[in-house]
Amino acid sequence: MRIDSHQHYWKVGRGDYHWMASAAPVLHRDYLPSDLLPALLRHGIQKTILVQAAQTVAETDFLLKLAAEDDRVAGVVGWLDMEAADFPAQFDRYRKNPKFIALRPMLQDIPDDRWILRPNVLSALKEVAAADFPFDFLTYPRHLPFVLQVLDAVPHLRAVIDHISKPDIRSGQLDPWRSLISSIARHANVYCKLSGMITEADHRSWSPHDLLPYVNHVIECFGFERVMFGSDWPVCLCAGSYDQVINVLREILAAKLDQEREAKLFGRNAIAFYKLDAEAEK
Repeated sequence: MRIDSHQHYWKVGRGDYHWMASAAPVLHRDYLPSDLLPALLRHGIQKTILVQAAQTVAETDFLLKLAAEDDRVAGVVGWLDMEAADFPAQFDRYRKNPKFIALRPMLQDIPDDRWILRPNVLSALKEVAAADFPFDFLTYPRHLPFVLQVLDAVPHLRAVIDHISKPDIRSGQLDPWRSLISSIARHANVYCKLSGMITEADHRSWSPHDLLPYVNHVIECFGFERVMFGSDWPVCLCAGSYDQVINVLREILAAKLDQEREAKLFGRNAIAFYKLDAEAEK
């Protein structure tokens, strides 16, 4: 089974997309399953992981409704208020929905870079880890030192780094991202999404060469056992098409991919991380 481990749907009129006012014009419209379907069919992608794009429970409910209506959505990475006193009850209630498969706060947009270390948040993360429930880290490199502290404090957390933590590909800057990713990868229960890279490069003139050192470093650190393909559609449209996203990754890794590695990158690892065995059997 081929899986896109990271994509979004939204309806502008819902009004809780805090980032949209400053976003590129191409993102100022509704993006729903019928818009993505042609690309999925072209590339033989049978399932997707639908990821939250607003920091509200209403967003999580909206995505779960879409997932219930669209068999191609294997599950939803949703948002819950991890600082709320009733987080354990909320978490327990949402986990009963089989399409609610992971949790993600939008760390990149929270003013306090150390937010993930707040006592209430750490307490919530311990609940998540105790349930062996997947957790997505949406970060920039500046957040990774705090992520490392979290991984030490909550060592059994099942986690994935979204978008390889958004290094500054546009300028070609590798450090300190490179050493931080190496440290993150030493935690055996942490995965990394090869996603969101072209939007961190020059939107008008990026090339495979720009992405290559970042992709190679992630593979060197995580191996093919803990990486996943993600399109980050429709955000990727700021810099390129769905076809370009998937094709550039295949081009960069062509010499390293065999049938087994390709199966892991484009599906098997997502199935393992997000516990999609039941979905994969459908």
